[in-house]
Amino acid sequence: MSFDVQAVQKDLKAARLDGWLFYDFRGRDPIAHRILRLPPGMRTRRWFYFVPVKGGPRKLVHKIEPESLATLPGETLYYAAQNELQENLEKLLDGALSIAMQYSPRNAIPYVSMVDAGTVELVRSVGAKVFSSADLVQKYEACWTAEQLESHLAAGESVDRIVREAFQLAAKGARDGKPLTEYVLKQWILKEFDAAG
Repeated sequence: MSFDVQAVQKDLKAARLDGWLFYDFRGRDPIAHRILRLPPGMRTRRWFYFVPVKGGPRKLVHKIEPESLATLPGETLYYAAQNELQENLEKLLDGALSIAMQYSPRNAIPYVSMVDAGTVELVRSVGAKVFSSADLVQKYEACWTAEQLESHLAAGESVDRIVREAFQLAAKGARDGKPLTEYVLKQWILKEFDAAG
């Protein structure tokens, strides 16, 4: 399944944001990798991927690693020197003022706080105001599909059954004067978990 730009744009519109700026340096933001569905690969330079509320997404990658975001749609801008990074970051954002990033004010939600303070300062220096992507991340990272919910409910039923039967087995052993050791009961439970998949 590929990254769904239109779904993100719909959510950006609902959140009244001009765009979502993904950023990473050497794999520090696993959230970005998962949401963008980036394949494994060597990415040793900073990269930015901007999904505007309207229009096509844009990429900013280092000239040494021009294929860093090749699997994603959008126009690509390049940088090598620091001044090129700043100039092209401004082009990348193209006047967008309210930007979501994996940032959390005062690190209130450490799970989402993946972007370092210096990068937030860099983005702010080109005129954008940075907002937390926490609500967007929650939707794309924490919401189950129908299949995942079904799997969870089935697992819950299996666990409930196994726990009930484990207590019944332990009670029977005690009534019969042949109490089970904790190890034997644990092995029985593990066997049942395995049988239930």
